[in-house]
Amino acid sequence: MSGDRETAGSSNRLRLSIVARGAVQGVGFRPFVYRLANELGLEGWVSNSMAGVHIEVEGPKEFLDAFLIRLSQEKPPRSFLQSVEASFLDPVEYSGFEIRESTDTRSGIPLILPDIATCPDCLREVFNIGNRRYLYPFTNCTNCGPRYSIIESLPYDRPGTSMKQFDMCPACRHEYADPGNRRFHAQPNACPECGPHLELWNASGKATAIHREALLHAVKALREGKVLALKGLGGFQLLVDARNDQAVRELRRRKHRDEKPFAVMVPSLKTVKELCSISPLEERLLLSPESPIVLLDRCSASRDAGKLIAASVAPGNPTLGLMLPYTPLHHLLLRDLGFPIVATSGNRSDEPICTDEHEALDRLQGIADLFLVHNRPIVRHVDDSVVRVVLGRELVLRRARGFAPLPVILPLNGPPNLAVGAHLKNTVALASETSSFVSQHIGDLESQESFEAFRKTIDDLKTLLGVEPATIICDAHPDYLSTKYAEQEGNTVVSIQHHYAHLAACMAENQLEGPLLGVTWDGTGYGSDGTIWGGEFLLTSESSFDRVATFKSFHLPGGDQAMREPRRAALGILFELFGESIFHDRELLSVSSLSAPVIPVIRDMLLRNINAPKTSSVGRLFDAVASMVGLRHVTTFEGQAAMELEYLAAGAPPSDDSYDFLVSDLQVPFVVDWTPMIIEILKDVQRSVPQEAIAQKFHNTLCEIILSVCRRVKEPRIVLTGGCFQNRYLLERSVRLLTDADFRVSWHQRIPPNDGGISLGQLYAARRAHILNVPSVEPAEPTYG
Repeated sequence: MSGDRETAGSSNRLRLSIVARGAVQGVGFRPFVYRLANELGLEGWVSNSMAGVHIEVEGPKEFLDAFLIRLSQEKPPRSFLQSVEASFLDPVEYSGFEIRESTDTRSGIPLILPDIATCPDCLREVFNIGNRRYLYPFTNCTNCGPRYSIIESLPYDRPGTSMKQFDMCPACRHEYADPGNRRFHAQPNACPECGPHLELWNASGKATAIHREALLHAVKALREGKVLALKGLGGFQLLVDARNDQAVRELRRRKHRDEKPFAVMVPSLKTVKELCSISPLEERLLLSPESPIVLLDRCSASRDAGKLIAASVAPGNPTLGLMLPYTPLHHLLLRDLGFPIVATSGNRSDEPICTDEHEALDRLQGIADLFLVHNRPIVRHVDDSVVRVVLGRELVLRRARGFAPLPVILPLNGPPNLAVGAHLKNTVALASETSSFVSQHIGDLESQESFEAFRKTIDDLKTLLGVEPATIICDAHPDYLSTKYAEQEGNTVVSIQHHYAHLAACMAENQLEGPLLGVTWDGTGYGSDGTIWGGEFLLTSESSFDRVATFKSFHLPGGDQAMREPRRAALGILFELFGESIFHDRELLSVSSLSAPVIPVIRDMLLRNINAPKTSSVGRLFDAVASMVGLRHVTTFEGQAAMELEYLAAGAPPSDDSYDFLVSDLQVPFVVDWTPMIIEILKDVQRSVPQEAIAQKFHNTLCEIILSVCRRVKEPRIVLTGGCFQNRYLLERSVRLLTDADFRVSWHQRIPPNDGGISLGQLYAARRAHILNVPSVEPAEPTYG
């Protein structure tokens, strides 16, 4: 399925909301927007604000796409875009296009810009032999370079950044003080005479080369298949030649990362097009100031792709996560290399990325052969962001460099509060009266190092924004480290049910209020009844939600172990259907994958209901089906089985076939019974039906289930949220079916559908409740049915 396919339906009219930041005021930007909108026949308005230029345009989707692309390509020559945050929203029926009066949105909260990719002007200087910054890897100006990763305190002046230790030379100081220079008050401003410099260290921390020689030796090491730890913009990256299968495998062995795909940095857009098919919107993302990792479909016709990317970079994966160089150091490195490199986070499993060279020597010992470091301190870790294009819109999967901590405007005003997010893919969020500042991706709170990074990020946001929240909002799960943190801080604590937070996050970024039906599917979330939820249909009330439908639950033998072994989820479902007789049926692939000593242990767990929690999780249902068809019994990273099932479904010949299912709607919550589907899947396995066909029918069935429940509930507005909706096939087909049935559908764009969006949802859910003086926001008594 195409990532930029139009949303089906009778009306293609949408509203595009854009906040453009950078050199966009006093340079003819608003008149340019006015002319462009009128040329494309779009209605709406443009206005200056303290946050930048705010644009809203309405019209057909294809013209909004053209507007977004041309906004960057045809902007006035004296303007520069540091960030462009764009979201597609429901139309409000504007008439004509106008330049509105400027708005003053001062709220006492400063705007902190994210780190910005190298601008074209600086890049030209770096490669101009006559320029004094020729080949200087720390070249920047007001329009680009480090921001969030170097700020120590506000106001944003050089003494409040990690650049304070570098005294500017007379030439740099002249640029810094000249209002007509693009380096006027550029706080990271530096040059080879006065700024940071490179050193190459061996595994013992001894410097073996400096300056240009350090870079050249690093290039040589990468060519020889060595693993290089590079101190980048927001932390360390581990680099290796992406063409060298043996070198990539060695990095996997050292990092204990068996199969999870690696991100790849490529020298140019030309290389991207040799490897992957790419739409205009995907090209815009790659070239944007945010410069994220973009998930792209591989080119099936590319003969040279195998020579450019080793199979071990993303084994069995039809997509690649590609990014372009985004700092002068990366540009210099890739120009000298001329080939793609793996560029993955510089950390060990379950730890945040390293930011200090001495810390990296310790934590990356045994992983990196060499360390290319510099002496500009990194104040806070900032990972690379990950984005894909789905249904012609950006879908942010990991929000970090380039995006964080830009504010998200909340639909409702309220007091300042802190939300501490979930346990996995953690982010935190701090709310002012009108906006939420969502942190960079912190990661899974599985180690002491991660928990310390979590605490530091909270302290950072409170200090930088000057906000001391009275209330802390957390997940309802009592054992999450984030929940325990909230309880220990002594503030008023409000707990929000996990799936309601998912729903509220999608509502917040789509500026939605009032009643709607949220389809909230993921792998794990603590339910209000003490079970593990994950296949939920939540109907919002004025201040809370009703659980109006859910999936039939089943046991997970081994609890957390079942999240790493899809066969355990399969055995839980099979036991629910057929009892203990399944353990004697070696034709069941999930059973035959087990060693003999394990079978009685799992059987006893299920028979005695010991360490076998119940779940309604669609994520675990994906796991179960992947095991039943023999695709994946044990995973090496989160979501692997579901991801592989998605790729099979997308690669099968297109079909609308689906399996049977039941919906028991005699009482609320309705129960979606997967029994007929599972029985038919088992029969298809026995008949040797191809895995691809089964996977596609399974996906199609899930989409039909969504449509069936939505028709029963009869709420016209639908929100799709939760980690399962990272699945492009599931999201695209669900949106199409629902739109064809005249439902109005919203999904995520700027905030991840996974647990990275939970912190924002916690803030908005609490704000919707108007009851910040109570300890939880639980579902209301059912009012539907």
